[in-house]
Amino acid sequence: MTEFPGFDTRAIHAGQDPDPATGAVVVPLHLATTFKQDGVGGLRGGYEYARSANPTRDALQALLASLEEGTAGLAFASGLAAEDTLLRTVCAPGSHVVLGGDAYGGTFRLISKVVSRWGVEHTPADLNDADALRAAIRPGSTRVVWCETPTNPLLNVADIARTAEIAHEAGALLVVDNTFASPYLQRPLTLGADVVVHSTTKYLGGHSDVVGGALVVRDGDLAEQLAYSQNAMGAVSGPLSDWLVVRGIKTLGVRMERHQANAARIAEYLSSHAAVSRVLYPGLPDHPGHEIAARQMSGFGGMLSFRLAGGEEAALRVCERARLFTLAESLGGVESLIEHPHRMTHASAAGSPLEVPGDLVRLSVGIEDADDLLADLEQALG
Repeated sequence: MTEFPGFDTRAIHAGQDPDPATGAVVVPLHLATTFKQDGVGGLRGGYEYARSANPTRDALQALLASLEEGTAGLAFASGLAAEDTLLRTVCAPGSHVVLGGDAYGGTFRLISKVVSRWGVEHTPADLNDADALRAAIRPGSTRVVWCETPTNPLLNVADIARTAEIAHEAGALLVVDNTFASPYLQRPLTLGADVVVHSTTKYLGGHSDVVGGALVVRDGDLAEQLAYSQNAMGAVSGPLSDWLVVRGIKTLGVRMERHQANAARIAEYLSSHAAVSRVLYPGLPDHPGHEIAARQMSGFGGMLSFRLAGGEEAALRVCERARLFTLAESLGGVESLIEHPHRMTHASAAGSPLEVPGDLVRLSVGIEDADDLLADLEQALG
């Protein structure tokens, strides 16, 4: 169902027409690994083997494409599986990647430790500095400019349209990790990006009960190449995971509204706390990326980080003292999480240009009562 333009309508209906056999209003969970053929090569609906195609996965992929306003969506076993498939599709030995100077630790590990052994080189660059980005690009070999916005965990904001223009000048693809914002708040393909990456584990799933990843693209030829790799490499999502992500997306809009309302209150509270030296949240007027975020996003999201005046030991104490904020990795679920990126999610970046400060604490703000979350931070900060 694509004739209705509203985001929340599409989240509930796109790719999810009632089952023609039963009228079920929920996408069926197809667990079959193989499908009966009506004669040799006579496939019903194009289904033969579940790695190649599955009706539940097809529903999720159509939904993802609709939400990101792309040509095609592809679902994978994890966000990193999606990233790996993308990089091995568009790069070859001798290719070069420009990696935004503040990136998810898992992405950095994949590019610097795994893909590099295949002969793909990378250069970190500040995507907010157009001259630095152009200087990092190697004409003829740079295949990808990799952008997160807002970034994990420093909440930096990049201008997607400007970054796309610079990447395209060099014949490179702009890849945008849209996990933090979700398509509810930001749609990079409409701003010039070529590929959107998601960890569907996060806001799209929304309930901390599924691991998955996705790519959404706007070019049909690239979509065909990625679909071929998806089948050939086989890191596809399972049908139960697909079903859970479809279910989660139905409430994405209402959840994101509560996530960001809570985050805004917490950011304001932390900004005036004596133990906090700096709050990193794009919704604050003094955030260096506030104007860009206000222009290319419809809201500022539910993620924020803050730095402690007492240094790393103070940051660790806050993480240990929190009670309602659960000390755990990941993000984007209905429950609030707290973590120490330097020692947890971004430990792989230690000693690199992407190293995260030790005094930094990251919050994934859930949808609990805001007053309870504020009370928990009050006692954790001591």
